[in-house]
Amino acid sequence: MLIRHYINLHKFLTPFAVLAMMGYYDNWTVGPFVYLALHGTYGFLWLIKEATFRDASFEKPIHPVMGWITLFGLLASYWVAPWILISAAKTPPPWLIGLAVSINIFGVFFHFASDAYKHATLSLKKGLITEQLFARCRNPNYLGEMLIYGGFALLAMSWIPFAILAFWWSLFVVNAAKKDKSISRHPGFDAWKQRSWLLFPNPFAAKPKGDAGSVAEPASGASG
Repeated sequence: MLIRHYINLHKFLTPFAVLAMMGYYDNWTVGPFVYLALHGTYGFLWLIKEATFRDASFEKPIHPVMGWITLFGLLASYWVAPWILISAAKTPPPWLIGLAVSINIFGVFFHFASDAYKHATLSLKKGLITEQLFARCRNPNYLGEMLIYGGFALLAMSWIPFAILAFWWSLFVVNAAKKDKSISRHPGFDAWKQRSWLLFPNPFAAKPKGDAGSVAEPASGASG
């Protein structure tokens, strides 16, 4: 099996895992349903993306033992947030629900739009992608994932999901730095690096006139 198979299985199982928690704790309040809608929808959107413009970096084979450890060890850590929310019978206030939904929507946009743009661009021309969403941020797909799971964590109203996210986000930083080193050989990289930030858009840099973008593949999310 490939890495993507385990990631896809996790995405598919997530809404059912959340529903099972809701049933086990008999918690059918608004908070769990909002979480189910957000995380469940994201999982199925991911599967649509997988069927249409999948990420080549997840096409690598992985030993079954390591694959199941990844699925039920590392990736299952993303289920801690709904477990805390549901088991503790917490009720997120309306303002927090609104904030979490807004952050999640921004995340979905950055994640899927940047991956779609990357896929389309690289299918036509290989090189550095230094335009559009990538003009001021070298890894908008990472930013999208951070916002998506940050929105999920907010709903739990606990520091524990954020501690778990700190682990995943540290992997994003490491992978993004490795990607920078790998593509630094391409012409135009130094100028792009000066005007863009690693994970967040640089609001102070003006896009150079006539920048047609050139690219090497930006790194994908560590978890998908």
